[in-house]
Amino acid sequence: MTTSTEESLWSRCFHPAPESPRQLFCFPHAGGSASFYFPVSAQLSSVAEVFSVQYPGRQDRRKETSPDDIGTMADQVYAALREQFHARPTTFFGHSMGATIAFEVARRFEADGGELSHLFASGRRAPSRFRDENVHRRSDDGIVQELKLLSGTNTALLGDEEILRMILPAIRSDYRAIETYRCEPGTAVRAPISALTGDSDPKTTLDEAGDWRGHTTGAFDLKVFPGGHFFLGSQAPAVIALLRGHLSSSG
Repeated sequence: MTTSTEESLWSRCFHPAPESPRQLFCFPHAGGSASFYFPVSAQLSSVAEVFSVQYPGRQDRRKETSPDDIGTMADQVYAALREQFHARPTTFFGHSMGATIAFEVARRFEADGGELSHLFASGRRAPSRFRDENVHRRSDDGIVQELKLLSGTNTALLGDEEILRMILPAIRSDYRAIETYRCEPGTAVRAPISALTGDSDPKTTLDEAGDWRGHTTGAFDLKVFPGGHFFLGSQAPAVIALLRGHLSSSG
């Protein structure tokens, strides 16, 4: 099945708030799906309408082809959601691979005349910082081991072979996309950027997170939280408070 550009397939709104003047779009990590951000939507629906991006190749889109490069994914996201992005003041939040996709979608949005309110880049080194990684070339068992190491996927699912067979192709494509991504230093958006990172994340050092500063011509700040790659779990109240403060004060 080819990839659809139908808007309703690409964004999920778990708690509709159509009268809200603001909207937040959340971009999942590698192997992640829209439902990862259900708790964020539940907590923030009083201050913004929250949408979670659903990539191809997972959950109800599992029969679709998942892009294996970030540029293609960003093109597809923007083509499908362009009208939604332009409709109201918009903030992006992306975690891990989702932070990079959010950045690339923001570039396309601004090139098309849009003005993004803010970009929250969580759990990911700056686009210009490269590590030679090859998870996408590993065996299925090797990829599963990586997922367990980062603790980003329900371990019960990792033990279900039938479910694994369904999701591993998308996970491998995601890893190939993020591990082959390249971005020149100085490539920047106008939107302010907040980089969020765990102080013991094996995938992102504080310096690598801080280098997001070079990818905006606007304001920048770095927020460091206790925890590893998925610090979002243990630090959810603090992250929600940060987002709530932004969404409550933005126009």
